[in-house]
Amino acid sequence: MLQRNPLTWQRPRWQQELADAVRDPAELLRLLELPPELLATPQAMREFPLRVPRAYVARMRKGDPTDPLLRQVLPLIEEDAQTPGFLADPVGDLQAMPQPGLLHKYHGRALLITTGACAVHCRYCFRRHFPYSDAKPAAGQWQTALEHIAADTSLSEIILSGGDPLALSDARLAALTEQLAAIPHVRRLRIHTRLPIVLPSRINDEFRAWLSASPLQKVAVIHANHAHEIDGDTAAALRALQDCGVTLLNQAVLLRGVNDSVAAQAALSEALFAAGVLPYYLHVLDRVQGAAHFDIPETEARALLGALRDRLPGYLVPRLVREIEGGASKRPIM
Repeated sequence: MLQRNPLTWQRPRWQQELADAVRDPAELLRLLELPPELLATPQAMREFPLRVPRAYVARMRKGDPTDPLLRQVLPLIEEDAQTPGFLADPVGDLQAMPQPGLLHKYHGRALLITTGACAVHCRYCFRRHFPYSDAKPAAGQWQTALEHIAADTSLSEIILSGGDPLALSDARLAALTEQLAAIPHVRRLRIHTRLPIVLPSRINDEFRAWLSASPLQKVAVIHANHAHEIDGDTAAALRALQDCGVTLLNQAVLLRGVNDSVAAQAALSEALFAAGVLPYYLHVLDRVQGAAHFDIPETEARALLGALRDRLPGYLVPRLVREIEGGASKRPIM
């Protein structure tokens, strides 16, 4: 387990950047030289406030209210609409929780809700209403979940999710993964994270030290939705993950006004592959209350993926899927 000297320890750069994230929509508009008339304060912001690292803001186009990165984080009045068929728990997480903080939906793998914290609050987030306080995803609650994992020999892969697991300190992550590695039937560690994309400074020397040392097979499923999210710093962070022996996959969400064109999807796949990441899943929107304005019909999604398949080699075309409550796996749409 990682140790630190309290007399010499300084907060890592990534934690400083996280603490300095933009939280005021008015400030975000000022930074992007956008008119204050665009400012909206939906009631939804009370439960799901703005949060976006400045490193991510720096990739947005100034003066462009339709910038695809901005659209992912800027609160809109449309979030207050109560849309039929859009739910607080659209994928049935709460029904799949045998222990606090542990989701067990699919054979052979289980998911740990390690934290409720994220570096960025994506307005389409399917867990924007998740009751993290009830799930108790804290270090003191992991023991019950770990006992459940140890008792179920069918579990060969454990997924760290959240929130974002990389919002936790390296010491806590190292301690948790050491406990997982001590369970004989656990062979793979999968990390679902957006931090290498929105806060690439997170992949620092301390992070690489404990991750490289883990004997588990390691997979990171990152979350990028648009090619503009991948800049030089992001590509360097992704290469650093590869150097730790991590297989890199990407899952994206198909979003109205963000990446709902063949050109945007093709550019994303090309940018991912250039950074050493294979496109994995393209999710149609999980129908979470407050995000209906991002939704795209499945017929339109199928047509887009068909055109993408005509343009790119097969290994650069993600699988179009929807998660269905109670399903044995993600449901392929094509």
